[in-house]
Amino acid sequence: MNIKKLSPRFFVSEQITTADLGVASAQGIKTIINNRPDNEAQGQPNSADLAAAAAELGMQFVNIPVVAGRLTDENIDEFERANRTLQGPILMYCRTGTRSTCLWALNEAKTLDINAVMETAAKAGYDLTAMRARLISRSAATPAAASESIRKAASADKHDVVIVGGGTAGLATASSMLRRKPDLDILLIEPREAHYYQPGWTLVGAGIFDRKKTERAMASVIPDGVKWKHAAVAGFEPENNNVVLEDGERIGYRVLVVAAGIKLDWDAVEGLGDALGKNGVTSNYRYDMAPYTWDLVQELHQGRAVFTQPPMPIKCAGAPQKAMYLSCDHWRREGKLKNITVEFHNAGGALFGVSDYVPALLKYVDKYGIDLCLNENLVAVDGPAGKAWFDRTNGEGATSRVEVEFDMMHVCPVQTAPDFIRQSPLANDAGWVDVSAETLQHSKFGNIFSAGDVCSAPNAKTAAALRKQAPVVAENALKVLSGGTPHAVYDGYGSCPLTVERGKIVLAEFGYGGKHLPSFPQWLINSYEPSRLAWLLKEKMLPGIYWELLLKGREWLVETELLPQVPAPREHKDAVD
Repeated sequence: MNIKKLSPRFFVSEQITTADLGVASAQGIKTIINNRPDNEAQGQPNSADLAAAAAELGMQFVNIPVVAGRLTDENIDEFERANRTLQGPILMYCRTGTRSTCLWALNEAKTLDINAVMETAAKAGYDLTAMRARLISRSAATPAAASESIRKAASADKHDVVIVGGGTAGLATASSMLRRKPDLDILLIEPREAHYYQPGWTLVGAGIFDRKKTERAMASVIPDGVKWKHAAVAGFEPENNNVVLEDGERIGYRVLVVAAGIKLDWDAVEGLGDALGKNGVTSNYRYDMAPYTWDLVQELHQGRAVFTQPPMPIKCAGAPQKAMYLSCDHWRREGKLKNITVEFHNAGGALFGVSDYVPALLKYVDKYGIDLCLNENLVAVDGPAGKAWFDRTNGEGATSRVEVEFDMMHVCPVQTAPDFIRQSPLANDAGWVDVSAETLQHSKFGNIFSAGDVCSAPNAKTAAALRKQAPVVAENALKVLSGGTPHAVYDGYGSCPLTVERGKIVLAEFGYGGKHLPSFPQWLINSYEPSRLAWLLKEKMLPGIYWELLLKGREWLVETELLPQVPAPREHKDAVD
């Protein structure tokens, strides 16, 4: 089997066998797409057998058979629908890989430069010259289309770029764009007057950070040259290139970047909103609540401490565990842990979403004597009574309600896209801004991009993701502004410094499909084991990196992958697929 890379998410090969699946799995492939009809040739492996073998390895298997020489629009539409939910990296195969590459190219032609798509395929060994005309006809974001939307937008008094959201994503993207084009006209729309370094709240809840050092005035962190509209967004009119504010005012743009963050839905759990901040109920997900977490940890001498995690997605998926490990470490150091029952109720079926890091975490679960309760989702809280209720799902899928008493409970809230995003024409079925996982360009509107927690890209929702997302959006948005098409791709990078005890961290860094993407060599920081150096990075260095590098567009340890930009040939023959 000869696996060839088309992009960070997609790979292609000739016909595979069941034996090849093990190799593919070992290389991090999560999904297999078969593009070859069964019984096309004698001795060809049957797709049902391959699907069964893939399932045993924990991989998805999708059948989108393409008849040789007859790649239809229905094939393309089926692939596009499947791609929205499939977990990457994805390996596509047919007899030689040509049909798979053509299917990938016709899908990517909607958002990527046609010449770059063809050059990428050529580098993988597939000549798509004969289907150039069809690629052009599929393109919804060709230079001409992008120029037309920009031309219409420029006919009114509008900004080059409007950014919705003044969180990490909005500020980092604005700074990255200005680094590339200092004279750019950027308007940032943000109603809040304060900006927070949210990764620090875990350490506030452990008595390590001062809460006040995680807050700065919004005006002080907005990049020089960016205009600030102190207002809230109510909706979007993408067909007119307008953002609609709550007071009805419309703001025009040539390119829009949606970086609206995530909604913490405290009311999704019955009684939680009323219980927070008293009766032993707390959460490090709130600036005003993190100090209360530390108060409770110090005051608890015996009893039951419950920590919860809701269904994904959530921002910083390791944060619920971090609060638990740091609390346990304090109780252990104080000699109290033996008198405290600690429970972790996780709505998911695994301790952490990237399995490579689970062994190190399980050692601390055992060390602290934590009762790991998987597939248990918090549904109600009675603070005064010190009781919580969870829906427990067993292996057969049956759900039962269980009651748990607590003396202290740290809650991670249910999280969704903000209401004005979910109800907008920019949202996908799940409510997130519908973007290409690689270019972060909207799937329908070529001059709209999204970054951060609000976008639909299937990466971990962490602040660290912006280290690579912001440059990708900056590169691609500027290409569209100049009449081109995106050429930068995002590899799904995210990072979660898992604070397993005071002074040690498991530095999880990964991309799409859980691929290991370390920033440092293993001899310096072993990503799979607790590290004191990683702790120093988290405690001493990351706050400064956040304020002085990330938010200011100084792209530290970032090398953005760019697809080749190939000049369109002056002449070409009409091609047929």
